[in-house]
Amino acid sequence: MLIKRLFSSSSASPNLFKIGSILKQTRTFTDADVLGYSELTHDANPLHFDAECAKDAGFNDRLVPGMLVASLFPRIIAAHFPGAIYVSQTLHFKLPVYIGEEIIAEVQATSIRQMKNKYIAKLSTKCIKCNGPLVIDGEATAMLPSLVMEPPNLASASS
Repeated sequence: MLIKRLFSSSSASPNLFKIGSILKQTRTFTDADVLGYSELTHDANPLHFDAECAKDAGFNDRLVPGMLVASLFPRIIAAHFPGAIYVSQTLHFKLPVYIGEEIIAEVQATSIRQMKNKYIAKLSTKCIKCNGPLVIDGEATAMLPSLVMEPPNLASASS
């Protein structure tokens, strides 16, 4: 499993999450990732394990489960905001992701409001292939304990 972290922000203060702030992570999903996901979720769809079945269904090769790809969104938030609560997520699966393709996941703050001592952040979410096509888009809502972003814990990123 290969994971890279990227951060960009439209704000002058890179440690403060505000409207327009963007957090990114790249990941290449492996056979072991798909197997681990299948063991955990009991998703044994042959499109993920049988190349002939995938080709018969009109795909080029075996697919990475869409929900596994989408799991990058809450991971990005949790890495920068320990204790964040992921409240909701909508997903639109646009294109297949194949094992071994590098994917860039991105969350962008579209609105933030304070609620007592927490913050409700609405986020635009998307995953793209490194060569450009959009594979997943959607929106998420997360409850953040703070707007100060912590550097991601790289030791936990490789697990």
